[in-house]
Amino acid sequence: MAIEKQNIPEALYRNAINLNRYENSVALGVVREYNNIIIEITDRLKQFEAGELTLTPAAVNRQRTLLLQLQESLNTWAESSSNTVSSELQGLAELQSSFIQEQLRKVLPSDATKNAVRTVEISPQFAQNVVNTDPRQINVFTLPEEFIAQTATVPKFSLTAREGAVINLPNGVNVRTAFRRIAASQTELFQNTIRVGLLSNETTAQIAKKLRGNLNFEATGTLAQIKARGGIGTTIANNQIDTIVRTSINQVSNTATFNVYKANAEIVDRYKYVATLDSRTSAICGRLDGQIFEMGKGPQPPQHFNCRSTIVPIIKDEFLERFGLDQDDLTQGLQRPAKTGLSTTGKLVPATENYAIWLSKQDIPTQNKVFGIEKSKIYRSELKTKSPTDVFRSFVRSDGSTLTLEELRKANAD
Repeated sequence: MAIEKQNIPEALYRNAINLNRYENSVALGVVREYNNIIIEITDRLKQFEAGELTLTPAAVNRQRTLLLQLQESLNTWAESSSNTVSSELQGLAELQSSFIQEQLRKVLPSDATKNAVRTVEISPQFAQNVVNTDPRQINVFTLPEEFIAQTATVPKFSLTAREGAVINLPNGVNVRTAFRRIAASQTELFQNTIRVGLLSNETTAQIAKKLRGNLNFEATGTLAQIKARGGIGTTIANNQIDTIVRTSINQVSNTATFNVYKANAEIVDRYKYVATLDSRTSAICGRLDGQIFEMGKGPQPPQHFNCRSTIVPIIKDEFLERFGLDQDDLTQGLQRPAKTGLSTTGKLVPATENYAIWLSKQDIPTQNKVFGIEKSKIYRSELKTKSPTDVFRSFVRSDGSTLTLEELRKANAD
């Protein structure tokens, strides 16, 4: 059997979908906290008459007081949300590393090979440094105390505080800085919206409506539905929050995954890039799906903000030979899960089928969801003369379902 076709547990593919639902859950909580602040401040804004906020000294003082309250609330939100994300990422790193270790054992065909799998310890400071540390400011002369303390005591196979510190978002900042930037920019947006509204003779109720849209306290529904009901004071921020949360979760889950494989370098020497076979996958991940790379030398997720892809291991021939085994001993099902059309349930497809091929076989409603109706027509026309990979472009929306960390743990155990 070709090494590219060796067995990969179905749970590894399913894990990527479950992680997406977990991302939805965490992002939804942070978004609601932010939106409630905007709702509270706009409720206070509506209590003023427009004449009370004209450019008199007393009116300017009222505006300043309102904006200072907004700034203080959003700064508190940024700190609280950073702590929330840090806690979630720490739990996720521990869960994901244990999950990948178990799945690696499942790939292996004998007790002796399973017992050779090494575990990875997670530093208690790992996620704190993902969220708080600016990797651009780290050098050998300014290492935080916990880095210095651990240099002599780090276990051989561990996910350290130092490794957490060098993880940052694709734009080069950490999670806490990203949240603080949202707080600052939205305070400025709020101020400018009030000023322009008053100069345009809008009522305070109209200005408040523009800022908050149709949102009320503790808005219900999926994250996408909540975003759609917002105003200019929530829409951009909600999208930014969602992106920050999704990307940091993907970074940590893939870092934990990669470190398990790195700790087991005598077992794993290559990996397969795996995108999710549903109607949300990006063009770049669709192209990479199914390709095999040397460990540490190929592209790794996240490839972009909101990336959901993962990697799965390819077992070394030399390792199997130590136990008198070969690739033919890895004989379990050569399939992967996929959504069928727009259904919430899936089916199994050949493990060699990549995203582009999968999408080309889907029904018109599914392709419409990926490309839109008009582009979908062009897509199907192009398929008549070109390969699915050549015509595959774009990405689409989330289904909005959620999982907590505990529910993710249970889903991984199923």
